[in-house]
Amino acid sequence: MYALRLPHDPRAARVARMTVRAALSGHGLHEVLDAVELLTSELVTNTYLHTGGPASLRLTALSDGRLRVGVWDGHPRIPAPFGAPPRDRVPLTPAEAEAGRGLHLVQAYADAWGGWSVGDGGPLERGAGKLLWFEVGGRSRPGQCGR
Repeated sequence: MYALRLPHDPRAARVARMTVRAALSGHGLHEVLDAVELLTSELVTNTYLHTGGPASLRLTALSDGRLRVGVWDGHPRIPAPFGAPPRDRVPLTPAEAEAGRGLHLVQAYADAWGGWSVGDGGPLERGAGKLLWFEVGGRSRPGQCGR
């Protein structure tokens, strides 16, 4: 497992991408590197844009070959597609919009995803906020959601 605390800084997404690239390359996980780097960057960018505090990044290799990436931040709102069912209801983004496509990428590239409020018995001991996660690789089925 790799863990990294990220400051509330516009460069945090770049630091997260570099960390993901180094960790996955070092473990020979080249086949999932581009997707993990893209999705990690999207989640960390959202924490910077929509929260006022630091974030944390966790990379965890699961026993069946999957890789789970979790991003914690201090804001309690869990966005679609990570929240309660139906998880597939990410609002459509107008064609002329300059932002708003990141969560659609999660649906397109992750094998599984989910999220929980940390204050509701989640696995982190930070006291507040949320953890959003996605998985790639292994035996997951595309679009599978859950905890």
